[in-house]
Amino acid sequence: MTPTVPNPADPVNPADPSPAQGPAQGSGRRAAGGVGGGLVWDPQRYLAYADERGRPFVDLVGRVDALDPTVVVDLGCGPGNLTSLLADRWPAAAITGIDSSPDMVRAASDTKAAARIRYAQADVRDWLEQAPEGGVDVLVSNAMLQWVPGHLDLLPGLVRAVTPGGWLAFQVPGNFGEPSHTLRDELAAEEPYAAHLGGVAVPSSHDAATYLRALQGLGCDVDAWETTYLHVLRGPDPVFTWVSGTGARPTLQALPDDLRPGFEDELKRRLRSAYPDDGQGVVLPFRRIFVVARKARQA
Repeated sequence: MTPTVPNPADPVNPADPSPAQGPAQGSGRRAAGGVGGGLVWDPQRYLAYADERGRPFVDLVGRVDALDPTVVVDLGCGPGNLTSLLADRWPAAAITGIDSSPDMVRAASDTKAAARIRYAQADVRDWLEQAPEGGVDVLVSNAMLQWVPGHLDLLPGLVRAVTPGGWLAFQVPGNFGEPSHTLRDELAAEEPYAAHLGGVAVPSSHDAATYLRALQGLGCDVDAWETTYLHVLRGPDPVFTWVSGTGARPTLQALPDDLRPGFEDELKRRLRSAYPDDGQGVVLPFRRIFVVARKARQA
């Protein structure tokens, strides 16, 4: 079932929405929707458990009380399946999806909703350098910032890109202390794998209060919260399937072909032990951190 974004009020659609400003091409640095460094994202693998991955996006955007935005940007749009919900929510807005991964952008451009959405490839830092001040009414980023080292430093630029009275909404995972991540880290530190995995991208995030205080310091009115979802996953090695499309992907891609199958088999074994299947599916607790900030209006 495809999730829908709840709308707090019927939007008043402008007759002539302004076109979104196009970003420059990405430079390959650690970036929106990807981590750079030659990492190739697999849209089909990412879309496994798409409904479970999509629910936080719906919960996030449902708290954005924007009635008639003209320009909406999805920063780190991935394969575009969730960006289309923004076009449904605000049909008169110019919607742009940005991702650093060319594979994700190609997949997004092939979706049925692509006629209503402009997609472009760009790194988040490059995009921020090109984005006009106050040019975006609603800026959304779903599960992307955790891939950007030092992403708190991006917050001033993100706020700068938002129009006065506009909205910045983002969500990041907060489960990096769970076995789904720590078991991968432990195995990656063992030989023969460790010799190949130095410097591999590892996602990270902060607690909700850290984001709240940082954005308050930038003059925003902030709503921050966290939720732990209990996803019931089915199928063979479902937790491995989940992490191999996101958090574990840089590790798996960094391994040589002769070592990758052994690493995968051992990680699957450890994950099965940590997340047993009782015949009713595997329960994966997943903590996520949400922030919705409204930029101060000009005096």
